[in-house]
Amino acid sequence: MTTHTRIRPFNTKDTYPEQNLDNDLCQAVVAGGVVYLRGQIGQDLETRESVGIGDVEAQAEKAMANIDMLLREAGSRLADVVKVTVYLTDIRYRETVYRVMGRWLKGVHPVSTGLVVEALARPEWLVEIDATAVISDPKDDHEVASA
Repeated sequence: MTTHTRIRPFNTKDTYPEQNLDNDLCQAVVAGGVVYLRGQIGQDLETRESVGIGDVEAQAEKAMANIDMLLREAGSRLADVVKVTVYLTDIRYRETVYRVMGRWLKGVHPVSTGLVVEALARPEWLVEIDATAVISDPKDDHEVASA
C-alpha cells in the first residue's frame, strides 16, 4: 500500500474568496519518494497576499522561495528538483524569470518546460512555477552525466 503526505492543505474558498470555489487542495504531496508541488506564484503562503504586483522578478523570487520552503517541509531540497514548468503571461518575462530561477537552481540541471498562457488564476499574477523533486539522502552525491 502506497502512503502519501499532504503538506499545507487548504480550500479554494479561503484562498480565492472572490471566486465561487470549494476545492480541497494542498501545496505539496509526497508520494513514493517524490515531492509534487502546486504551482507557486508571487503569494505569501502564510497570509495568502499577493506580492510583487506588477513586478515579474519579485513574483519569480517569491515563487522560488516558496518552492524552497515547501521542499524543505517535505523533506527534500532544491538540489533534488527534477522538473520545473514555468507559466508566463507574457513572453517578454522569460529572460527575467529564467535568470531568477537559474540563480535558485544553479548546478541542479532539472528538465524544464516553459509555456506562455493568457492568464493565471488571478490577474495580478504574471508567472507561476511548478516543480517536482525527489527525496534523497543528503549524503548522496548528485552526479551530472554528460552526453
